[in-house]
Amino acid sequence: MKKLLNIGFSVLFSGLIFISCEDDDYQTVQSVEKIRIDSVKIMQDTMDVYSIQSIKTYSTYSSQCEGFYGYDYIHNSDVERSVTAYKYTTDGPCTQGTHVRANQINFSPRQTGKYTFKFWNGNSSWITKTIVVE
Repeated sequence: MKKLLNIGFSVLFSGLIFISCEDDDYQTVQSVEKIRIDSVKIMQDTMDVYSIQSIKTYSTYSSQCEGFYGYDYIHNSDVERSVTAYKYTTDGPCTQGTHVRANQINFSPRQTGKYTFKFWNGNSSWITKTIVVE
């Protein structure tokens, strides 16, 4: 029994050493910056108050070390929104080559009206979409 217990502790100790020596696959974020929104997909241009609709945005990234970081979602007025997307860049080894990624915003209006969304498309260009809330 004592020999079995010693073997068990040896295996457990060896496993802990192996795990602690393993390299981390995590990479450090080096920068965060704006990325243009290439296109926007809105499933319904009319919806009800308090319902939820996912608005998808699509952006093009230049390598596997870039990815979606978040949105800057600004309420310009009760019915107007400005949306800017941000990407992160990591310091790890990267596969070069462009790829498109989709991300989404869940929109749940609290009042009726004609909502205007402006999505940053680079420089001073914006993609404008409208949703009517009844």
